[in-house]
Amino acid sequence: MSAQHSAAPPAAAAQQATRLHIVTGKGGTGKTTVAAALALALADEGKRTLLVEVEGRGGIAQLFETEALPYEERKIAVAPGGGDVHALAIDPELALLDYLDMFYKLGRAGRALKKLGAIDFATTIAPGLRDVLLTGKACEAVRRKGTSGGRAYDAVVMDAPPTGRITRFLNVNDEVAGLARFGPIHNQAQAVMRVLKSAETAVHLVTLLEEMPVQETVDGVAELRAAGLPVGAVVVNMLRPAVLDEAAVRIASSTERRGHRAAVAKALSQAGLGGARRGGLAERLVDPLLEQAREHAERVALERRERAEIEGLGLPTYELELLGDGIEVGGLYRLANSLREQGIAGTQRKGGR
Repeated sequence: MSAQHSAAPPAAAAQQATRLHIVTGKGGTGKTTVAAALALALADEGKRTLLVEVEGRGGIAQLFETEALPYEERKIAVAPGGGDVHALAIDPELALLDYLDMFYKLGRAGRALKKLGAIDFATTIAPGLRDVLLTGKACEAVRRKGTSGGRAYDAVVMDAPPTGRITRFLNVNDEVAGLARFGPIHNQAQAVMRVLKSAETAVHLVTLLEEMPVQETVDGVAELRAAGLPVGAVVVNMLRPAVLDEAAVRIASSTERRGHRAAVAKALSQAGLGGARRGGLAERLVDPLLEQAREHAERVALERRERAEIEGLGLPTYELELLGDGIEVGGLYRLANSLREQGIAGTQRKGGR
């Protein structure tokens, strides 16, 4: 469960700024679960985090077993150390209304446009505009000041789109800034890119120790780096426990495993699973068990190869265990504690691992 590389905590001067953690990953790797666990981990010891959903799938509300998130920041959890986790599901239409009111002072006129369907039309025919609004809203939360004059949040965690389109999603404001050479749209796009490309932002990639997710992670890291976007860590999710020790794995992966049939049958018989002689229950169980052992050995070998690919990226790497078919709130806190113990984003407590 420990990190394979140590993530250095932010410098003292940078700790006053709000950090933006963008979590992406191939579909099926559990990126929403990791984003939620990270938000809990970062909210430790009295801090405030904002968990942002941009895909409209309602995954965050399901994880925290709460009602659907409205288009407003709402407290959804308290971390073990007393920090608060707030959440926001960004609605592109309402975000566009905010944008029109902020920069063009449309107010009621903007709401009238929504009633006429113009807002929905605009966000549908211009997918790039939708991404501008989503990233812009998240970055606004990063820059926002609270009532005391400090930052409103210590960290903002975005459950972002999958790895295959994360670079274009984050880089869309660069394209907009190039198209709109001046004016509020240009200025807003540049402000968003300053946040996204700053040292306070990190794009974390969630993967499994399987060939396709790891390859997509490797490709995603290369694309992010080419675009000048800051890559954070790799989170290896859903790790299955080791069933066999090293010696057993070596035997199971070799052609000599058949030579151990008699010893396995005898062990099964001694455990009360029938006779070890030919035709006995214990003897009949040997071949299925040896086949399962062979499959397990193959999986271990595959995971080692994929882990080596990840290590080759030179990024901090963290690991989370497989908790079963579904994640409940208790499991989410367990994953958050694991991330905290591993020290992701400087969360490790004094005296922790």
